Amino acid sequence: MVCTHRLSVPSWRLSVLTVRVSSLGDIMAAQKINEGLEHIAKAEKYLKTGLLKWKPDYDSAATEYSKAAVAFKNAKQYEQAKEAYYKEAISHENNKALFHAAKAYEQAGMMLKEMQRHNDAVELIQKASMMYLENGTPDTAAIALDRAGKVIENINPDKAIQLYQQTASVFENEERLRQAVEMYGKASRLLVRGRRLDEAAVSIQKEKNLYKDIENYPTCYKKTIAQVLVHLHRNDYVAAEKCVRESCSIPGFSESEDCAALEQLLEGYDQQDQDQVSDVCNSPLFKYMDNDYAKLGLSLTVPGGDKKKKSPVTPQVKAGGPTVAASHGNEEDDEYAGGLC
Repeated sequence: MVCTHRLSVPSWRLSVLTVRVSSLGDIMAAQKINEGLEHIAKAEKYLKTGLLKWKPDYDSAATEYSKAAVAFKNAKQYEQAKEAYYKEAISHENNKALFHAAKAYEQAGMMLKEMQRHNDAVELIQKASMMYLENGTPDTAAIALDRAGKVIENINPDKAIQLYQQTASVFENEERLRQAVEMYGKASRLLVRGRRLDEAAVSIQKEKNLYKDIENYPTCYKKTIAQVLVHLHRNDYVAAEKCVRESCSIPGFSESEDCAALEQLLEGYDQQDQDQVSDVCNSPLFKYMDNDYAKLGLSLTVPGGDKKKKSPVTPQVKAGGPTVAASHGNEEDDEYAGGLC
């Protein structure tokens, strides 16, 4: 025989069990908060002076504030954690420990981020970055600025662009070109996204120059495509053509598929051939670029908005004379016959 009896648990016992489990987290949070308050009390005691203690013990106070901040953070009490980190930073400043002060300010900024106070967070992280520079640690300063840019990017892209450009400049001054070009790239994409195309063209050129300096030539080719798309969206065909010609000095560019595609693109754009332009911009070479540049390609239209290929003109041959239309067509083709390079 198979026993089919089921054990039943009264619903009131289940509800009590749920309350106990949920309250366990509250108990642990309360313990962390009490732990944090104890460290705050110790820190304040270290800062007190008296007859036998003329100078505050800033180092010990900073240690206690740091422990308090971690406890509050674990309890998800971000306001109290931010205050503790801030007081830790001030204690380190009073102790002339700039690097540790900057770290604490940066952590206070990250607590503000958790509280969705993004602008205040960026302000504190920037303050930390300036202190890192003052302390002689520019690499750490640049990393902090990059972090600030990430915090604000989706809320205030213009501010993020400024932060990424500052970060790039710091890395460039330290001759860390790979990190610098990565930051310029972030700024360029945000500029394109914000339709600040004149500035985007300048920023992409900076990227291209740095990639050339570190001899990453294939990426230079991709940046040339990005440049051309930006210039064409600016309705500046001359600048687009010029940047392709200048790129011909980059080793391997003239023989690359990037160069061939750009020549086709410029030819189609110049001749108002929307089909040719669309074919190039829908090719994998363009579609698999960074999303912001791929969108530029897909939205590119020729001047006048012509959507169809021009029908070829049938050459009219005069008796005993040259083919007029054909010779005119040859003149138009001359510019692209040997390629722009």
